[in-house]
Amino acid sequence: MKKKIEVPKKIRLRFPPSPTGLLHIGNARTILFNYLFAKKMGGETVLRIEDTDTERSKLEYVQNIIDELHWLGLDWNEGPDIGGKFGPYKQSQRTDIYKRYLEQLLAEKKAYYCNCNAEELEAKRQDQQSRGLAPKYDGTCRDKNNTSGVIRLRVPSKKVVFVDLIRGEIESDAGLMGDIVIARHIDSALYHFAVVVDDYEMQISHIIRGEDHIANTPKHILLQEALGFPKLEYAHLPLMLNADKSKMSKRAGDVAVSDYHQAGYLPEALINFMVLLGWNPGTEQEIFSLKELEKEFSLEKVQKSGAVFNVQKLDFMNGLYIRQKSVPALTKLCASFLPEHNLPAKTVEKIVASCQGRMKKLSDITELADFFLKEKLDYDTALLAWDKMNREQVKDALLLCDKILRGLEKWEVAAIQEVLEKAAGENKGQIFWPFRIALSGKKASAPAPEIAEILGKEKTLQRIQDAIDKK
Repeated sequence: MKKKIEVPKKIRLRFPPSPTGLLHIGNARTILFNYLFAKKMGGETVLRIEDTDTERSKLEYVQNIIDELHWLGLDWNEGPDIGGKFGPYKQSQRTDIYKRYLEQLLAEKKAYYCNCNAEELEAKRQDQQSRGLAPKYDGTCRDKNNTSGVIRLRVPSKKVVFVDLIRGEIESDAGLMGDIVIARHIDSALYHFAVVVDDYEMQISHIIRGEDHIANTPKHILLQEALGFPKLEYAHLPLMLNADKSKMSKRAGDVAVSDYHQAGYLPEALINFMVLLGWNPGTEQEIFSLKELEKEFSLEKVQKSGAVFNVQKLDFMNGLYIRQKSVPALTKLCASFLPEHNLPAKTVEKIVASCQGRMKKLSDITELADFFLKEKLDYDTALLAWDKMNREQVKDALLLCDKILRGLEKWEVAAIQEVLEKAAGENKGQIFWPFRIALSGKKASAPAPEIAEILGKEKTLQRIQDAIDKK
């Protein structure tokens, strides 16, 4: 059974992405859960860049992580001051701290230098596997008193048990692990050692991370025990899965937060979508603001099973948030997706308003509104025909629209709608369909009177004439 979540005196969590690539959507989901738990519990958060992998870590990835977290609104409340904002802690700048603790373990004989070469280790690993044994280091260098080489932790043969806040009790046999490497050398701590030291130094109370880290937790507990550190609380989140139930990979599709940012998803929609990947509020409600989630979130309602990333649901949710935006606010958000133009601001707002109901992403405005910004339209003339209208019927309908609208003085949606409805009588489709296609060139668009008002009288009449000429 799950462990009851007790609130210690000081709740502190960390956001620990590695800068070996753009911020992954799965890491963002994990950071979101850490953020919400800290907010719900009145705790604190720090951003820690885990860049012990110096060969793959890049500064541009660090900046991407910072930028996308700010965009999502997942800000942390502790870190080095950078231009009046909290920056991240970086493991690459904490080498002296790790060195001090490595020296402690070596002095206490809880760790030792190992100079076995890679060829020897591989040969032993293959031999163990051939005999049906779990491959592990055989302790060759344990009692040699070496003064150089990699540093290994002396792993005792014992059971390691911890209670996961989501999954309940988990037991692991440390005897199958072997003495693990914790540093390349005294000045180069590896991931497992660095995170344990950092969590202690930063007074972290809870570790919330993906279930792929479950196997790492016993190693971290053993290191905590060797260093005399207090135990921490652990919670392992379900994996995020592709539609085919495979694990989301950096090599499969759009998996970076910046991919969704650049495609025109709204941060509030992405937050709302991500939280439902593994967390169930226990009600029918699916739409939550970040502020609501800060109050409603709890680890008790996090599921164990993997969560399928359904992009259709994300599109639906994003469209919902788009429709909730005021037109001026949405117009500002759409600005970078519209080509250059010289249209007045109010006209652009009308264009955006006409497309708002059909937008799933901000980037949709590029295609939905393109006909407003063109001088000439290029489309298949067959589109002009409503139902089974022939060429002459289409032409007659367009000529009627031209005649009626040329004499219209009040150029507004209601007036345009009224005069055309009156002329069309029972045959509204045979008038409004060719008229709308003539103005937009699209099978689906805003209603014709709405388009006409935005285009203005002169341009509307010109497009009707262009359509007549096409016939």
